[in-house]
Amino acid sequence: MLSHKTKYALKALLYLAQQEEGFIAKTMDIAEGANIPKKFLEQILLELKRGHFVSSKQGKLGGYYLVKSKNEITLANIHRLFDGAIALLPCASLNFYEPCSDCKTESECLLRLGLVAIRDKTLSAMESITIASLIKK
Repeated sequence: MLSHKTKYALKALLYLAQQEEGFIAKTMDIAEGANIPKKFLEQILLELKRGHFVSSKQGKLGGYYLVKSKNEITLANIHRLFDGAIALLPCASLNFYEPCSDCKTESECLLRLGLVAIRDKTLSAMESITIASLIKK
């Protein structure tokens, strides 16, 4: 399951992506428009900024805006940023790989082989869904 943080990050990105290009949204507007608690949203926006998905402008007319195209931001990108691995076990992960301590050999582990197949299909689906594609639906 997605964490609340990931869900709220996606909702914030969807809100920003639905605005005119170059639009700068105040945190309060994003919170109200995407129905996200403001205090929680501020932390999420900072993480999205560190991940180079959004940027901010200071001052009276300041706020947040997309720096990465809504056509390039995928569910996989945001899941990895907030929730980490897409795989169900570390031994089946591409980016967060760790060997299992209870397996004799990974190459013969039937569980790992099945979980790698699940990871591949899940990853493929998550990489094919962009913020732009969600807006179109």
